[in-house]
Amino acid sequence: MFDSFSTPILLLIFAVAAAVVWRAGTVLSDTTDVLDNRFKLGEALGGTIVLAVVTNLPEIAITVSASLNNKVELAVGNILGGIALQTVVLVLLDAFGVGKEATLTSKQSSLLPILEGALVIAMLTLVVMGHQLPGTVLFARLTPVDLALVAVWVAGVWLISRAHQGLPWHTTPPTKPPDKGQPNTDKRSTEQTLLRFGIAALATLAGGVALEESGDAMSKQLGMDGILFGATVLAAATSLPEVSTGLAAVKNKDYTLAVSDIFGGNAFLPVLLVLATVISGQPVLPTAQKSDIYLTGLGILVTIPFICGSLFRPKRQIARMGLDSFVVLIVYLIGAVGLFTLAK
Repeated sequence: MFDSFSTPILLLIFAVAAAVVWRAGTVLSDTTDVLDNRFKLGEALGGTIVLAVVTNLPEIAITVSASLNNKVELAVGNILGGIALQTVVLVLLDAFGVGKEATLTSKQSSLLPILEGALVIAMLTLVVMGHQLPGTVLFARLTPVDLALVAVWVAGVWLISRAHQGLPWHTTPPTKPPDKGQPNTDKRSTEQTLLRFGIAALATLAGGVALEESGDAMSKQLGMDGILFGATVLAAATSLPEVSTGLAAVKNKDYTLAVSDIFGGNAFLPVLLVLATVISGQPVLPTAQKSDIYLTGLGILVTIPFICGSLFRPKRQIARMGLDSFVVLIVYLIGAVGLFTLAK
């Protein structure tokens, strides 16, 4: 249906869908914050599971749609390209959300994002390994690496939940309690909050489908490579929920939730490669393009500075960014140049 529309109409649909995804992301952040408090999930665990999975509904929709239409290269490019790009969202939150007085990682109230970052690196390492293995060994339509991706993600989430209950070591006690932001004063019932959360999730899902269909049609009309489009324009559009939820979390001073949303989402995204394999009926990782693996490595590189930032919590700023954010921005820009070189 979208292929019959003109480019201006497709651009309008793409923009409206992006606006819907943006607004829904803000509602998701607010309702997740309320549900975290009421169900005692904690900022980090709520970001790792609830918010991270829901804000990736556009990627889920794109993966399902692309796999059903035999366009798995678009799904793979969007998934692996989105990880590096979503990490750069933390740079935006640091520069435009926190302010001049502090940096994003220095304001965190938990060390759990370090575990989440390590989980991201573990998942991306499995992606690289899975690309090197043949796709002929299948069990229930899955390769051994597909099974490993699911197992490692589940184990990682379990470890993070255990760490949320209390780590067996502690740092030097702070001189004052960590800033957890303003207490939530939402007067809605839990049922009303869950309803708002569900509606926002459905809106995010519908927006994701519209982004994929209109974006794919536009890329064809403009003669843009599908892999490059998925890793850049489409990945940027589907990162809008993370931007809006991150800004809302920073505004509410839920700094750990903002970081956990990104890391949690990035750790979850490789699981969608398993979904693509099941739906398409063919192993996805062995057929990944050179650019996909390049983006996987870039995702690892931009994760490491924020893990270090969560440990050292730098307060020095460069252009309103913490040192870790500045390093990530430079690494990503250099990496983007390399990506376009590969695409030639």
